[in-house]
Amino acid sequence: MGTPSALLESILYLESDPVDKALLAKRSGLDMESVSAALEQLQDRLNASECGIELVHIGSGFQLLPKQEYWDLLKEHYGKKNDVRLSRAALETLSIIAYSQPITRAEIESIRGVSADTMIRLLVEKGLIKEIGKKDAPGKPTLFGTTKEFLRVFHLTSIADLPKLTDSDQERFALPLVNGTEDGLTEDGVEQAPDSDL
Repeated sequence: MGTPSALLESILYLESDPVDKALLAKRSGLDMESVSAALEQLQDRLNASECGIELVHIGSGFQLLPKQEYWDLLKEHYGKKNDVRLSRAALETLSIIAYSQPITRAEIESIRGVSADTMIRLLVEKGLIKEIGKKDAPGKPTLFGTTKEFLRVFHLTSIADLPKLTDSDQERFALPLVNGTEDGLTEDGVEQAPDSDL
């Protein structure tokens, strides 16, 4: 009988999407404490070896992915990640959404200065962004945010792991002032929450 970490490695190898600890416990028959310990052991073992894969924490789940240095060499040829190659305009739109979410199409366009319809549709099709509610504003415009697929593709545990913006980027991503305040922000600069019923 192998070790708990080897058992979890097998499960993660067979799963195509990130798996949370609860599902790992169910699949393996281990308790949550044993799952946590086994994940730590697996991560240490993969990091310490010359193995080409690593254990990545994505959102609330875990997934085995190629180590970044190898993926950079192989990504042109493998898997649906090849489908997420993005133009400069798409990357700019995605960056605005990632750093400013939740955000409406009109707000994206006010930052970019051009229509965002095509880029938003492209990013939705690729599973990198999704509709996450409606803004409590006239017309109830749709709010967009990033997805778990976005975290997986960019090897992020959460949005908090995004690189910090420079001062110039912060100014570039800022929403224009409307009536003396930033659109979508209160006078204190706190983002207005979307309608709680949605």
